[in-house]
Amino acid sequence: MQLVFHAGAHFTEEDRLIKCLLRNQDALAGKGVVVPGPSKYRKLLRKTLSVPNDAVFAADARDVLLDAILDNAGADRVILSNAHLFGVPRAAQRRGMLYPQAPERMARLAQIFRTDQLELFMAVRDPATFLPACFRKSPHDTLADFMRGIDPRQVRWSDTFARIREAAPEVPVTVWCNEDAPLLWSQIVRELGVMEHGDFVIGGFDLLSDIISDEGMRRFVDYIKSKSKMSEIQVRRVMMAFMEKFALEQAIEEEIDVPGWTGDMITELSELYDEDMATLARIPGVTLISP
Repeated sequence: MQLVFHAGAHFTEEDRLIKCLLRNQDALAGKGVVVPGPSKYRKLLRKTLSVPNDAVFAADARDVLLDAILDNAGADRVILSNAHLFGVPRAAQRRGMLYPQAPERMARLAQIFRTDQLELFMAVRDPATFLPACFRKSPHDTLADFMRGIDPRQVRWSDTFARIREAAPEVPVTVWCNEDAPLLWSQIVRELGVMEHGDFVIGGFDLLSDIISDEGMRRFVDYIKSKSKMSEIQVRRVMMAFMEKFALEQAIEEEIDVPGWTGDMITELSELYDEDMATLARIPGVTLISP
């Protein structure tokens, strides 16, 4: 069985991806893909992954978990989504490492489901906005305390994914930038659900509708309907053109108000993030989806 884990990250799409997949579950079912409701497995997986490091899982742990998740329904591919898979937001950064529990937890999943084909899907986000968002969910009084003296410019997503691949080298990883998600949304759903290129995705333009005006969205839909045969690249070019003309400034520009952070530092963090994505894309076994 193919088991696909979507692990957030926090403060990216906030469960919108699993909801979009559930809206498309009839089409996915025709391909042998099952999307269980999150209530069937999130607490179960959390309890399973919270055992001590030296715990030995029962031989039937895999079957017990899948029976509970699938209600004995047959499936070739199962998609499970949980932004807390690698920890809660306040624990998403420790001494400059993002999701420090991720490698260990991915290795545990690979151990439990060693007879299955596992895949990991995950969005990432610019540390300039991600770190302050995590800090606000922590008990610390200042972001400096939350970082424990680590310079935010030292934080790299690629470090986390390199460690995940080292801990579970048999698990392929697919990553995308949350900032690009409005352009990539349909492709992400298709990749998760092994849908064919060009297959219709219900809600495939939902994120685009969040960042352009109502008038722009109406014109975009009308334009797409008038062009029956467009490639994915052509559709993205059209989306970018409409974003340029009809973008809602308040929806695409996030105000960052962190004491001590200058505009130059925020710009530097974003530039380092771009460089880090190039590094991440070169990690063996990691696929970066980009526009």
